[in-house]
Amino acid sequence: MYQPDALDFSLLQALQLDGRAPFSRIAEVLGVSDQTVARRYRRLRNEARLKVLGMADHGRLGRTNWIVRLRCTPDAAEPLAEALAQRTDTSYIGLMSGGTEVMCAVKPRSRQDRDELLLDRIPRTRRVTSVDAYCVLHHFFGGPLGWLNKVDALGPEQEAALRPEPSEPAAHPVVLDALDESLMELLRVDGRATTVELREATGQSDSVIHRRVAKLRRSGVLYFDVEYDQEAFGVGTEAILWLRVEPTLLRTVGQALAGHREVRFAAAVSGQANIIAAVLCRDTEELFAYLADRVGSLPGVQSLEAVPTLRQVKALTFRPRR
Repeated sequence: MYQPDALDFSLLQALQLDGRAPFSRIAEVLGVSDQTVARRYRRLRNEARLKVLGMADHGRLGRTNWIVRLRCTPDAAEPLAEALAQRTDTSYIGLMSGGTEVMCAVKPRSRQDRDELLLDRIPRTRRVTSVDAYCVLHHFFGGPLGWLNKVDALGPEQEAALRPEPSEPAAHPVVLDALDESLMELLRVDGRATTVELREATGQSDSVIHRRVAKLRRSGVLYFDVEYDQEAFGVGTEAILWLRVEPTLLRTVGQALAGHREVRFAAAVSGQANIIAAVLCRDTEELFAYLADRVGSLPGVQSLEAVPTLRQVKALTFRPRR
């Protein structure tokens, strides 16, 4: 089994900070050669299925994200999860609760797309017994803030050297044109696609490509995330937490969760359970200790439901089982 070392963690965190950083700059910051970084990157791609992906911040585009819990008969859960995973507007799909529940993040491009999926297609799916959809009201952690930023593989000076310029605040939703959409789609497949590859795919010049990608990043619409096999890096237990929190303490609890090393995603959502968090732990004992000692001690938490993930069917991309 693949055994990562400190340099692997440093490279992963470097890519989380700036997914398009040249290997030469990463090598300089890490104090190794360009060839070493390139070799480790190829090894992570082969052994840990590493991918760097360009992602869209839907909030900057004026779109709303949803979290959906689907309960169904045991024979329907896996086919349903895999069908949802093949859609481009879904992510982080997990088989939960003894194989009778599917949880899915949905990022519809429009109200029509949302209604078609949540009100028509899913409810009519055979053997689905219930559907609960939660509107994401506010993100505390996740998206541009990747969990790898919490692994502390890099020192503060190294982080500062790799961290890109912060995105600009936006008073209005960003509007994308056809070239923007094309670049976003190409980078969603491969966040490290070269300028030559982007030029050949779009028919635009190098200068136009550089300018547009820089503008998308500066606007905050485009950010880069890292996908890899987490189990090889000591993460053996994943769970979704549904918290019911006293309304006056929603922001306080959400911000506290965002600071926990175990939390890879936290958001305020609609519904009785008004905060959702996704957590990563080494094993069930560590999960128990986290729930009992840290989440349970947060003021304002009225109830907590912890739902272990049996199998993650899709993170950022759908990868069929080996």
